Amino acid sequence: MGAFNWKGIYESFNSGFLTDKEHPVIGITGNYDKETCMLAEGYYQSVLRAEGIPFIIPPFWPDDRLGELLDQLDGIIFSGGGDINPLLLGEEPIKELHSITPQRDMQELLLARMAYDRQIPMLGICKGIQVINAALGGTNYQDIYTQMEGVRIKHSQDLDRRHSSHTVKLTKGSTLERIFTLDTYGGEQCNTEHRVVEKLPVNSFHHQACKDVAPCLRVAAMSEDGVIEAVESNEFKSILGVQWHPETYILGDDYYMMSIFEWLVGESAEFKQAKALHSKILTLDSHCDTPMFFPKGVNFDSRDPKVLVDLHKMAEGHLDATIMVAYLEQQERTEAALENATAKANQILTQIEEMVAKNCTAVDIAYTPDELWKLKQEGKRGIMLGIENGYAIGKDLSNVKAFSKRGIVYMTLCHNGDNDICDSARGNREHGGVSDFGAQVIAEMNRYGIMVDLSHASEESFYDAIGMSKTPIVCSHSSARALCDHPRNLTDAQLRALANAGGVAQVTLYHGFLVKDSVDYNPSNQLRAFGSNTEGVTEATILDAIEHLNHMVNVMGIEHVGIGTDFDGDGGIRGCASASELINFTRRLLRERYTEEQIQMIWGGNFLRVMKQVQAYTG
Repeated sequence: MGAFNWKGIYESFNSGFLTDKEHPVIGITGNYDKETCMLAEGYYQSVLRAEGIPFIIPPFWPDDRLGELLDQLDGIIFSGGGDINPLLLGEEPIKELHSITPQRDMQELLLARMAYDRQIPMLGICKGIQVINAALGGTNYQDIYTQMEGVRIKHSQDLDRRHSSHTVKLTKGSTLERIFTLDTYGGEQCNTEHRVVEKLPVNSFHHQACKDVAPCLRVAAMSEDGVIEAVESNEFKSILGVQWHPETYILGDDYYMMSIFEWLVGESAEFKQAKALHSKILTLDSHCDTPMFFPKGVNFDSRDPKVLVDLHKMAEGHLDATIMVAYLEQQERTEAALENATAKANQILTQIEEMVAKNCTAVDIAYTPDELWKLKQEGKRGIMLGIENGYAIGKDLSNVKAFSKRGIVYMTLCHNGDNDICDSARGNREHGGVSDFGAQVIAEMNRYGIMVDLSHASEESFYDAIGMSKTPIVCSHSSARALCDHPRNLTDAQLRALANAGGVAQVTLYHGFLVKDSVDYNPSNQLRAFGSNTEGVTEATILDAIEHLNHMVNVMGIEHVGIGTDFDGDGGIRGCASASELINFTRRLLRERYTEEQIQMIWGGNFLRVMKQVQAYTG
C-alpha cells in the first residue's frame, strides 16, 4: 500500500489556493468556557462557503495588540455566547442575568469600537449584536421578559438550531431586505422568486436584546412583540447585527441564511481591495482647517475628539497627507489690521511646524510632491502648508516671497469677503473681479511657485485670475453649482474653463456645498433614514459627494478633479465624517467602477501634477 501523497496535495494547494482570487480574512471572536476557547462549526463553515478565510480571535490581553490584530483583518464576526457583564456597561446585574464570560467582554467591546473607527466590516450574531450596540453607544436589556413592557413571544427556544422558530419584519430599504432580495444578491438557494422579502423566518436562542440602538445605528428588523432583531449602520458603513443564529442553518445543508455571510465577505473583499489600493497610491486631502482648533489644545498624536484630522484618524482612514491651512477671517483692512493678519498667518504656520516637530517619528512637513512620496515610503504621514485668504499678505508684495520661503504650496486669494486682492463669492463686488494689486499678487505667486487657489472667489475674480495666471490655478475645496446652487460652488462653465487652463477642482465634503438647504452632520442627531427628514430638510451624505465628483468628471474630465474635505472647517458628512472614514470614499469610487489609475488621479494625483508644474515654472 503506497504512502499518502500529502506533498502532492500541498503542491496543488500552493499553486492554486488564494492565487485566482483575493479572499478576505474574517476574524471570528471565540467563545470561552471552562478555560477553553471554542467556536461553533457553523461560523467558519459559513465564512468558507462565502469564500472568506475564517480566523478565530481568542480572548487575550493586553489591548495594545488589538490594533495589530485588526490591521490584519478585512472583516469581523462577533459570535454568540453568554450574557454581557453589566458592570462594564455601568449597570448592576438583575437576578434574571445568566452566566457571563468576562474573559471576552472587555476585549470584544474594545474590538467593536476599534473596528468601527477603522471602517472594518462587522457582523454581530446574537450576543454579537448586543456587543456592537453597546460599544457604539446603545443600551441593551439584561432580560427582555422582565424589563420590556408587554407580552413576549418565546425567544429562548429549545428546538433544533437548524430550524426557524418565528418571523421578523424587515425594515423597508434595509440591508437585510436588499440581501434577501433575489435581484440584488442572486441567492438562488435562499429565494425562489423575484420579490422583496418583508418577513424573514429566523431562529432564536436568547433572553437579552438591544434596547436603545446606538446613534450610528438603526433598526433593520423587529419581531412581532417589538424586540429588536437586527440593526445596521445609518452612516453607510458595513455594519450589521442580527439577534438570531444564521450560522446554524448550513449545518443542516440549508443555505437559506448564506446571503448574510456573502454580504459580509463581499463587503470585506471590497475593504481589502481599498486597503491594498491605498498602500500603492498616494492619498492627499487638499484642504483641512485643523489649525483652527489649536487654541483648544489639539493632541495630534492621539485620537483627539476635538478635531476631525489627527495621526490616528489619518492612519485609520489610510490617508497619507493633508494640506493644513493658516485660515484668516476677513476683517478690516487698516494698516494695523493688515499687519496683524500677516503676523497671525505666520503664527499659525509656526504652530503647524511645532506640532509636526513633536511627532517627527510619525509625520513630517513636505514641500514638494516628491517629498510626499518619500515620506510614504518611510511610513510617515505628510503635512503640507497653505494659506486660506490672501488677506494674510496685506498690501505688501514682499510677503508673497516670505510665505513661499515658509513653504506654503497654495494661497486662496480671498475668503468670505472682498479684500485688497479680489472680490469674494460672498462679497460686495468691490473691484469687479481681481484688483490691480491682485494682478501683481498673482504674478508674484507664479514667480515663487505658489498655486493660485480660487475657492471662495467670485466668478469675475475666477475668470480674471485664469486669464492672468501663467500657471494653472486650483480650487482646493469647491463643488458643482449645477447640483447645489451656492455661490461658493463652480458652474459648469467655470469647470470647463478651469480644465482648459490645466487646473483642478477638489470636491469638498461640506454639507452646504453638496445639498441645498442641508443640515450639518451630527452623529447624535435623529436623521436615521438615508436622505430627507420629515420636515423636508436634507442631510448631505457621501452619496452626494460622489454625485458631485461624477458630475465634475463628466464636465471636466478625470484629469482635473480631486478631494478637498474642509475637515475642521465645517466639512464632514454622513459616511465620511472625519479623516478616519476617507477609505469609505475609495470604496465608493470602486463601486462606481473607477480604475486604480483614475482613483490615484482623484486622490491627489491631479492636484500634485499641477503643484509640480507650478513649482517648476521659471517664467
